[in-house]
Amino acid sequence: MGIIKKLASQTAIYGISSIFGRFLNYLLVPLYTYHFSAAQYGVVSEFYAYAGFFSVLLLFGFETGYFRFRDKQSTGRDVAYSTALLFVVLVNLGFLLLIAVINPELSALLRYPDHPEYILWFAIILVLDAISAIPFARLRAENKALRFAGIKITEIMITVLLSLFFIIYWPRIYAENPYAWLARNYNPAIGVGYIFIANLIASIFKFLLLTPQLIGLAWGFNKALFGRMIRYSLPMVVIGFAGIINEMLDRVLLKYLLPYDFQTNMKMLGIYSACYKLSILMSLFIQAFRYAAEPFFFAYADQKDARRIYADVLRFFVIFCVFIFLLVTLFIDFFKFFVGDEFRAGLEVVPVLLLANLCLGIYVNLSIWYKLTDHTLIGAIVSLAGAVLTVVLNVWWIPVYGYAGSAWATLACYASMAIMSYLLGRKYYPVDYDVKRIIGYIGLGMALYFMQEGLRIYTGRKPWLSASELLLVYILVIALFEYRKKTFQARH
Repeated sequence: MGIIKKLASQTAIYGISSIFGRFLNYLLVPLYTYHFSAAQYGVVSEFYAYAGFFSVLLLFGFETGYFRFRDKQSTGRDVAYSTALLFVVLVNLGFLLLIAVINPELSALLRYPDHPEYILWFAIILVLDAISAIPFARLRAENKALRFAGIKITEIMITVLLSLFFIIYWPRIYAENPYAWLARNYNPAIGVGYIFIANLIASIFKFLLLTPQLIGLAWGFNKALFGRMIRYSLPMVVIGFAGIINEMLDRVLLKYLLPYDFQTNMKMLGIYSACYKLSILMSLFIQAFRYAAEPFFFAYADQKDARRIYADVLRFFVIFCVFIFLLVTLFIDFFKFFVGDEFRAGLEVVPVLLLANLCLGIYVNLSIWYKLTDHTLIGAIVSLAGAVLTVVLNVWWIPVYGYAGSAWATLACYASMAIMSYLLGRKYYPVDYDVKRIIGYIGLGMALYFMQEGLRIYTGRKPWLSASELLLVYILVIALFEYRKKTFQARH
């Protein structure tokens, strides 16, 4: 249990910046949805979807590769770090040059011929973020959690403050006195582009704060080490790319596959994207867990009780994820105010997306088998299978069920990947997961969720009261079962 507490503390330390930062970004959702139309917000959503794809490709899986090889070669940790960093820098400079050359044609292809600057701004953001990922990985590996968190939080704070300035304060000055010195450079035609500008400036500041990680190193590029790293990391690109397809492709396809005119499709995309944000609490926890779990799993793999610990980690992970599912769904009457009235038509997809993220979190836990056994190629095949399922189901269901079809496709994909990873893990790296108990906890959460509407109808109680009671029931039942399990283990 002590090691579980240690992992929990690491999750808090390494994830605090992600939780705080993503929560601040979450608070930007009302700012965006109340000041921009659904169609305008759909533009932002589409660009972030493309950004997700390229953020994986531009890193080439070298973040995980660095974790894997920093202690497994004799040339020194600095060489592993500099080898990874130099490769990522060269790849990204080439990418930026390519985008600059084809920008006019690319903006026309994406149907933004009047705003080619959007693409260039986002390309620079992508490059800065990809290069910054390696110094961030080094901070995590060296347990410099406070510096890691400080830089992440600073970046988000700059983004939030600049967003408030660009979207609220600057337009107000322009409207009241367009001849004021501060208003002269404001351009209303940029519109949602000011969201991109805020992110670009924040990324530049983040990169500058990471420069100490680039100074005073024993720089070098080890060809032999690079060969090992690239063989391990390339399948991670496929895994990451497939993961982005599963996470982001729905918001790309909705624009083209919804059976309406272009403006209505963009409106539906904006509604779906805003409601997708309501599942952010689950995403925040999974992100925090990932920050802590990846270095933890590698560091603890050689311990005798590693597999038992991994099983316990998954069980407690599911317990907390089901709690988050109930918190959001039972109190949806509160969470819905984080999006504007126009966007609440899509609230029906929130429970489905929360369950999908729960399955994704389970997959993250189960996927340790291919990282620890170097079977990253098989892991890539699992991820590709999930991506194919995502594409097929979205193409099939979006024209029929609208954005609800995308939500159900996401759930089907992540559930299938979790099952495949579990079955393959039993062969290559068997871990005695308590499957029955895990399924039981998820079933308990689902039962309590469906009970809520009945309590509202037949008891006439206020929604917040019935929600509180059901959440308390979950906590008490989990506490009882976990106490009985602990008592049983102590006796045997």
